[in-house]
Amino acid sequence: MPSSRMRVLIVNTSERAGGAAVAAGRLLDALNNNGVKAKMLVRDRHTDDVRVVGLGSTWWQRRHFLWERLLVFLHLHLRRQHLFDIDIANSGFDITRLPEFREADIIHLHWINQGMLSLRGIRKILQSGKPVVWTMHDVWPATAICHLSLGCRHFTTRCQQCKYLPGKGSASDLSSRVWRRKEQLLREGNPVFVACSRWLEGEARHSALLHGHKVTSIPNPIDTRLYCPGPQDEARTRLGLPHDKLLLLFVCFSLANENKGMAYLIDACRKLADSHPELADRLGLVLLGGRADEVSAELPFATYPMGYVSDEQQIVSIYRAADLFVLPSLSENLPNTIMEAMACGVPCVGFRVGGIPEEIDHCKNGYVAAYRDSADLARGIHWTLCEADRRQLSAAAVQKVAQNYSQSSVALRYIELYQELLAQKHFML
Repeated sequence: MPSSRMRVLIVNTSERAGGAAVAAGRLLDALNNNGVKAKMLVRDRHTDDVRVVGLGSTWWQRRHFLWERLLVFLHLHLRRQHLFDIDIANSGFDITRLPEFREADIIHLHWINQGMLSLRGIRKILQSGKPVVWTMHDVWPATAICHLSLGCRHFTTRCQQCKYLPGKGSASDLSSRVWRRKEQLLREGNPVFVACSRWLEGEARHSALLHGHKVTSIPNPIDTRLYCPGPQDEARTRLGLPHDKLLLLFVCFSLANENKGMAYLIDACRKLADSHPELADRLGLVLLGGRADEVSAELPFATYPMGYVSDEQQIVSIYRAADLFVLPSLSENLPNTIMEAMACGVPCVGFRVGGIPEEIDHCKNGYVAAYRDSADLARGIHWTLCEADRRQLSAAAVQKVAQNYSQSSVALRYIELYQELLAQKHFML
């Protein structure tokens, strides 16, 4: 089927909130810019984009989210810890009745948790006979209930005794029961699972739950017309940032998120200040995200909290203003922020975890530090800012994004997959 006639329905919980929503929205643009008639179905709609269909955000529409959280809360013995770390998909919408679903040739699932789709709803989608692509933004499709496995390997055989549950669960705990339900629904159809990174593809291939299903990897796309290099001086003037400092940028939705590694960045900066006191007045940190003010006092260098920013043009200006981007996350798939920074010509430093080493080529367009090693993180920051040829690193970063993550390159890979699935469907008919 020619791509000009292909209709794809992208399904995600939110239109804008979260990394998966950003990636799904960028894929929506990429597909439509490459001849595919793509729409996006979301629970939480934030814009008036005619290509995006919302299910509503009234209390009644959000009952699925509330009911699931209540049951998770009860299974956690009324403790808030891990309340949003696990999903059981016990309640959600039936999207198979919608006209957007009926007219679509391909159903493309993304992050569909927290009351968007239930396991029963996913089963109905698979039973519809429409080809289904499921992009994995984390490991949840390959496990029972968790989004981050954090070293647990139970999903390679069977989820049970879950570390997120009180007392680390049991052989017949909530994770074991949800695992059985997922096993049953995956027998109802043959979705293709697409990981955003080769690392996540490897994790998915080890999942006993996905055994026998096709698993591949395609990265998230980025609009390189928007995210591109620009004059640093102009960006700093626009943002009110100093022109006489080396600026290090850290971006996170909430800086209180321990998984994003702020504690390691603080420790690395302290080590850097101790070993290179000459940087005390030369280095500054730009903090983009919620609760940035709370960590400023712990850092040894001048800080510039920007708060939470949603305007993409301003976000691009913040990237352009930086000399270096650092993301010391403890668990990552293929972070959009590194891709965005590189597209703007900013070298990056991050830990060797998840898909980060796939984006950062060590000592070519940035620095990959040893996992959870704040001393090596400090070395990477110093090497990138003070030892390496930053112009060369910048050029290599832009080239890496253009070759691997541009809209056209990612869209064409998905179109090839869609066409393969549609050809298989017509052959079966």
